[in-house]
Amino acid sequence: MFKMITIPLIDIIALSWFMVCWVGYSFFARKRAKTYYSLSNILCTLRVEWMNAVVHKEHHIADAALVGNVERTVTFFASSTIFVLAGVLTVIASNDAFVRVLEQIPFTTEQSHGLVLLKLAGIAGIMVFAFFKFTWAVRQFGFVSILLGMAPSISRPTVEKVQREAFSLNTAKVLDQAGHEYNYGLRAYYFALAYLCWFVSPWLLIAASIIVTAVLYRREYNSRVLRALLASQGLEPGPKTDRAL
Repeated sequence: MFKMITIPLIDIIALSWFMVCWVGYSFFARKRAKTYYSLSNILCTLRVEWMNAVVHKEHHIADAALVGNVERTVTFFASSTIFVLAGVLTVIASNDAFVRVLEQIPFTTEQSHGLVLLKLAGIAGIMVFAFFKFTWAVRQFGFVSILLGMAPSISRPTVEKVQREAFSLNTAKVLDQAGHEYNYGLRAYYFALAYLCWFVSPWLLIAASIIVTAVLYRREYNSRVLRALLASQGLEPGPKTDRAL
């Protein structure tokens, strides 16, 4: 018979704060990238330049290999997500034993079996979300490989300049979308680590959500790798000087 699960108010607040940090940061990062330099928009620019260089090459073997390397990395994460999801489902099947383990962890708040089961379902949902993002990224990297296979090369002078520019721009868009989906999957992993803190304490979940958000912001907008990427284009971190970027 179905039994209603009672969720303490502090757990509801902690979960709500977690979702605000995750979803809110995603919207914030997407909007801020339109006016400030970030990893996402500088990588978009570099991908466009990469595809512009591709159409002026006679062979695209090296470019296809580079895309293949990234695709294998994303595939690894997709496969790992399946294993993590299988592990979570196994723990759900032995919920009682898992609760006893939690009770042995210092500073762990008291929680019912039903609440623990609900938390496990949440982490499973996050892994499913990450899996969909990774697999969609894999497919899009595969699309890029196909496009590279039919890319106009310098050995085909009959191809007009407009056609080359259209090809490079649209191929870069597909590559950029694949990169975004990969990034969303990785972001789900980051917040999944924060979510795990909920099994110990809702207060710890609130703190972990703030920390993860701060780490993501710093890496996206104020990291050394961002400065290096911008420097390669003669740019510096801060407001964008070229809105077309």
